[in-house]
Amino acid sequence: MAGILNRIKQFARSPQGRRAVEQARRAAADPRNRAKAQRLLGKLRGHR
Repeated sequence: MAGILNRIKQFARSPQGRRAVEQARRAAADPRNRAKAQRLLGKLRGHR
């Protein structure tokens, strides 16, 4: 599990990761997209 988290951290620091984070922030600014993302995260968390 720790290996996956480290990979995610490394990706977030890379230029591609920064772009992805910026896109996610812009998408989260839209209330409809935000609600969709929260539902998706809820589903992912529920399947542990």
